[in-house]
Amino acid sequence: MKLYLAIFTGSAAAMDAWKLLDPETRAQREQAGMNAWQQWATIHAGAIADRGAPLGRTKRVSAEGIADIRNAMGAWTVVRAETHEQAAAMFRDHPHFSIFAGDGVEVMECLPMPGQA
Repeated sequence: MKLYLAIFTGSAAAMDAWKLLDPETRAQREQAGMNAWQQWATIHAGAIADRGAPLGRTKRVSAEGIADIRNAMGAWTVVRAETHEQAAAMFRDHPHFSIFAGDGVEVMECLPMPGQA
């Protein structure tokens, strides 16, 4: 089986809209979302290689130095699958974007380091 990195993405505008929900509505959606996420994790438990974690603020390091930046990444997880399509299909209708304010999940294969396969 191959490993695939899944990056949960979202926009600042979607998060701003989420924060504008009244507290009761937001709390209900948070609870429903966490329940759905746990159900997703249970269904795919055999394929999850690393549950991952939410991501915080970003710093970009380059030849020009270190700078604060904003990107669309909100969290990550790693799954095992035979094919890229199978890995991506695990995230169809995921609560990250079907309940929470996320806008998608980007799935990419983790390739072996050259010469270390």
